[in-house]
Amino acid sequence: TASQKIYSCPWFVLRRDEIVLPGGQQIDYHVIERGPWAMVVPILDDGRVVMERVYRWPTRKWTLECPSGALDGDTPEAGARRELEEETGYRARDLTHLGHFASSNGYSDERFDVFLAAGLTPDGRVNDGPTALSLLLAAERNPVP
Repeated sequence: TASQKIYSCPWFVLRRDEIVLPGGQQIDYHVIERGPWAMVVPILDDGRVVMERVYRWPTRKWTLECPSGALDGDTPEAGARRELEEETGYRARDLTHLGHFASSNGYSDERFDVFLAAGLTPDGRVNDGPTALSLLLAAERNPVP
């Protein structure tokens, strides 16, 4: 019956909606608005998956994750290609769409697409200095045959 933006930042908007449930009960419902994003599962020719080590503040833990990020107005495929290159330095010859998902539909309108990337070549530009350094150090220690 009503909607109010409570908080906004570059990554999401928090909104409070006054709603009427199917049974007639009136409640406040909080929703996180977040734009669409894409995730890429990059597979090297030898079968290894390229992942990133990322520190996540909410859990206060380091995690291994596939490259991902907001579409920023791009198509899902273009966003996936951009994020793969920005975060890993790899480009994919083949990109296969695996599906479109709602990640947390109990409290968010967030949706994402997953792609499988194959035919990888390390000729892209990493736009993250620490990631680029980490990849170079890892490749030096453990070169791909």
